[in-house]
Amino acid sequence: MPADAYLARGTRVAIRHVDHADQEEFLRLANESVELHRPWLFPPTTPEAFEAFLTKLGSPAAAGFLVCEPDSGRIAGFININNIVQNAFRCGAVGYGVFTHAAGRGVMSEGLGLVVGYAFGPMGLHRLEANIQPGNEASQRLVERYGFRLEGYSPDFLFINGAWRDHERWAITSEMVGTEPGEGPSAG
Repeated sequence: MPADAYLARGTRVAIRHVDHADQEEFLRLANESVELHRPWLFPPTTPEAFEAFLTKLGSPAAAGFLVCEPDSGRIAGFININNIVQNAFRCGAVGYGVFTHAAGRGVMSEGLGLVVGYAFGPMGLHRLEANIQPGNEASQRLVERYGFRLEGYSPDFLFINGAWRDHERWAITSEMVGTEPGEGPSAG
């Protein structure tokens, strides 16, 4: 992967946008990771679902990032910002998943930090929310480690896997990480 394809680079990972060329690798990794993701997460596992995923990410209300190993370009996970609202709100909701081969290595912590910096920097957002189902301890630990605060509990919040699921609401603002909209990590 050319270094200029990355939006931001950390010590162990880099982030870049998802595109059509990622379909084969993404689907292979998602299918290998089904047991890890269930019952919390349902990333695309078919070409049709991946195409719908890209279409959604192509709207102004969403942005999709891949967390990659910078030297090889291998995909380790993904982080999306959904329900982006600009103007006075400048907020979005993050969703994420690691693939089995990278789980437990801390790459998502670094990747989340890069995405948060990019969201508060070039994207100009002020607030990110993470809505997490009770019992998804790995996801709770990830956002807590990064400094998100628990703000509340929402019964029957999201329709996932055929049922309305309760969620904890976690959030972080640009002030909490010391960046203002328009500032952020250096690209490349």
